[in-house]
Amino acid sequence: MFLYIGLVIPASLIVFLPITAVPGFLVGITVGVVLYTGVIALFVLTAPVIEVSADTLRVGRAVIPRALLGEIRGYDGDAATQQRGPKLDARAWLCIRGWVKPVVKIAITDPGDPVPYWLVSTRHPNELIRCLGGDPAGTPSPSAQIPTRKGEEE
Repeated sequence: MFLYIGLVIPASLIVFLPITAVPGFLVGITVGVVLYTGVIALFVLTAPVIEVSADTLRVGRAVIPRALLGEIRGYDGDAATQQRGPKLDARAWLCIRGWVKPVVKIAITDPGDPVPYWLVSTRHPNELIRCLGGDPAGTPSPSAQIPTRKGEEE
């Protein structure tokens, strides 16, 4: 992702180089680095935060009491793609980022809430499942495991 954003530097050079050789090059590099830094800062500052407390789960601006959480399942690879696509319920609440593959599906047990589950992108699905009371390595009662990649340590 950051590599693709880095393409603003050569794009800036292409725009500013025809002005004159030395000033155009310096302006192009400067503008490219400023744009790259600005876009990265924007991504970092606007990234949703996942916060688990004793009583609540907060994902971005959404908050739900943990007492209303049901089954928790983690997905990675093709299974995560299926959850974000063909198996997605249109009523689900989503906090997904296309560049973050793993997702965690958190069932909502509130009968008054039309949302059946939350689908959340996270780079650390096992950690989120563990924080919500599950055991990603075992067969927990309210949670389920996400397969770990070969060579990944818990």
